[in-house]
Amino acid sequence: MEAEAAKFIGAGLACLGMGLAGIGVGNIFGNFLSGALRNPSAADGQFARAFIGAALAEGLGIFSLVVALVLLFVA
Repeated sequence: MEAEAAKFIGAGLACLGMGLAGIGVGNIFGNFLSGALRNPSAADGQFARAFIGAALAEGLGIFSLVVALVLLFVA
């Protein structure tokens, strides 16, 4: 019984990474928008880098979801 409770607690803690990935993506695009408003001529050169950073942050969020699912259904 205690092992099942620990499994649910571990999966819940692993899911925190999904929320933190959302915060990271918001931070990336918020800082991009702030920089683009300050220097509009440089915005086009940084747009692709903003998407790469967002993709990496979302990838880590999906990885935390996979870890949570593994904890729930495999372990």
